[in-house]
Amino acid sequence: MEITVKTAQQLRLTEEEFELIKQKLGRTPNFTELCAFSGMWSEHCSYKNSIKWLKTLPRDGGRMLVAAGEENAGLMDMGNGFGVVFKIESHNHPSAIEPFQGAATGVGGIQRDIFTMGARPIASLNSLRFGNLQDRKTQRLLGGVVNGIGHYGNCFGVPTVGGEVYFEDCYHTNPLVNAMSVGIMKAGDMISATAKGIGNPVFFVGSATGKDGIGGASFASADITAESAEELPAVQVGDPFQEKKLLEACLELITTNAVVGMQDMGAAGIICSTAEMSAKGGVGMRIDLDKVPTRQQNMKAWELLLSESQERMLIVVEKGKEEAVLKVFEKWDLSASNIGEVTDDGLLKFYMHGVLEAEIPAHELVLGGGAPQYTRDYKEPKYFEKIKAFNIDSVSDTKDLKATAAQLVQIPNIASKRWIYTQYDSMVGAANSSTNAPSDASIILAKGTGKALAVTVDCNSKYVFADPYQGGMIAVAEAARNIVCSGGEPIGVTNCLNFGNPYDPEVYYQFVKAVTGMGDACRKFNTPVTGGNVSFYNQNPEGPVYPTPTIGMVGILDDFDSRMTMDFKEAGDLILLIGEARNDIASSEYLHKIRGVEFSPAPHFNLDEEYKVQQFVSASIKQKLVKSAHDISEGGLAITLLESGFNRNLGFQVNAQTNLRKDAYWFGEAQSRVVVSCSEAQAATLMQQAEEAGVVVTMLGTVGGSQVVVNGENWGSIEDWKLQYDTAIEKLLN
Repeated sequence: MEITVKTAQQLRLTEEEFELIKQKLGRTPNFTELCAFSGMWSEHCSYKNSIKWLKTLPRDGGRMLVAAGEENAGLMDMGNGFGVVFKIESHNHPSAIEPFQGAATGVGGIQRDIFTMGARPIASLNSLRFGNLQDRKTQRLLGGVVNGIGHYGNCFGVPTVGGEVYFEDCYHTNPLVNAMSVGIMKAGDMISATAKGIGNPVFFVGSATGKDGIGGASFASADITAESAEELPAVQVGDPFQEKKLLEACLELITTNAVVGMQDMGAAGIICSTAEMSAKGGVGMRIDLDKVPTRQQNMKAWELLLSESQERMLIVVEKGKEEAVLKVFEKWDLSASNIGEVTDDGLLKFYMHGVLEAEIPAHELVLGGGAPQYTRDYKEPKYFEKIKAFNIDSVSDTKDLKATAAQLVQIPNIASKRWIYTQYDSMVGAANSSTNAPSDASIILAKGTGKALAVTVDCNSKYVFADPYQGGMIAVAEAARNIVCSGGEPIGVTNCLNFGNPYDPEVYYQFVKAVTGMGDACRKFNTPVTGGNVSFYNQNPEGPVYPTPTIGMVGILDDFDSRMTMDFKEAGDLILLIGEARNDIASSEYLHKIRGVEFSPAPHFNLDEEYKVQQFVSASIKQKLVKSAHDISEGGLAITLLESGFNRNLGFQVNAQTNLRKDAYWFGEAQSRVVVSCSEAQAATLMQQAEEAGVVVTMLGTVGGSQVVVNGENWGSIEDWKLQYDTAIEKLLN
């Protein structure tokens, strides 16, 4: 067939990119070669519209053991000779079409990124976004996604220990499914995703290749429309039991010293892993595609190259040690096929039955090599005018605190996510026990390392929509605050940047400003960005989703027993507010969901103030001056107090001595505030140290009894509030 610009455009390449490919090859590519460029130059694989800004993030320093983006996932020093490996990635588009498999294979793919480096995954987290929960479609998507995550994680044997779920109308067509995995390993045992050693054999291991997911990378680089479902490549199908065997086989294989390099076959399949490993090692490969095990007959070369079938790896093996590899995979009843070898010419040569199907310089396909990098135009979004026009005085103060709190506690973004997390096994594979005591971050005892990890995923996308720069900073700050309130020291970040179409200047403005804000906050907290994922094109004909730069953060606890939980501990303890209350209801759940105001600024936030509060809270926990700590987020102070009482059914009596608006004081979401409880003796020391540190601390009241009493008004029993909180989502789903 004749290859023209039209062919390239059908493969989602532009006219300029087609010309660039011809220039790089010195000829017109054939169809198989053009398919390879289509996959590798897709936004999903090349980051062509985002890399310029991603490079501005802090990418080294701190406890980093490998530079950002160098390997499949980030690796940071835990101490005691161990490293923690972690990464977050999106599986948004597949989950929109086929929620169960889309979410399941998202979980499977992120685990492979962890164990290909030689680490054992010990925990999963997820960050999810859906449309209105009363909508039937949303309920179907939520059910499928949660089922898919639970099924894969539970069968694979890695506990799901934390996450977040939000419901906003803008995610109706484009749900977001971001999956994070955390693993541990001996710090010096990392396996690199590199090919080297001329003549070394290249092995394809794991599941056979089918036609599922072909073109998935380029599909993830386009808006979703009504037609998407018709033209979609089959969504990948996951097999968690197969992946469990693959995990054990790969970790055992590493002990044989036969492995030179290893990479997961994720987006864009074989072409991606051969190109990236070769480019990184400065080598080429000769691959016989007819030696790749298939589960469908007569697959063409381009289909074999682009298939995204799950549970597959590419391994470069030291010549002469082939038997050791075959023996390990035979033991685990897995396929391992020698499909080619490493060459010295930098070219990828793909053969079918001895016929050369494609010949491409490896470095021309990859990010940092020949893949294009663009600088897109951006401009302030038009809707900012509505945000700037917001005036708090145009909204009357609440008349009835108790009634408003009762509405808030049942909003799906605030209410208990019990219906979701009870479908995940948080104790499976409990060699590394996580604690189910409620804390702001999930705490995992990393057995054998002498350490514990605090892990969290955070992003309030409404704040980012209101002010992308400040919202990006808040996402990082809240993640760090959650780790600090749990007794951990934040060490590093992985991010999943979910945005609309990058060719829309207003969407690109959101992206640029959010990344800049994240970078500034990461520098302040000394939490370098170890890597992550960009997901553009989360957009439909009605417009883009809220800009959602999800932050996955990891922290270290030197001692599992020094962890801090958020629940009030005993009657008679004092309740204190660390940080300053503000006359601010901007972008709060109260303003948006109860008062119906869609456009308002981001809540009050100051990076230096936030840092100071976190340092103070961290020191107070280390000195054992507090018994509980819970940060103020969605729903404000009232919700934070209620959540602190739920675990032990402990009521409380609190009074506000304030000249602020009642709604701002109790339901506002101004940042940099933490509620703690402590004994009288601890409180005296805490107040004194706060004064010396220049941190505002306010006495709120006392823990005790079964009733909630606010400003002298009895709000009823804490058990009744807990029942409303726990059952709100279930009621909507039934």
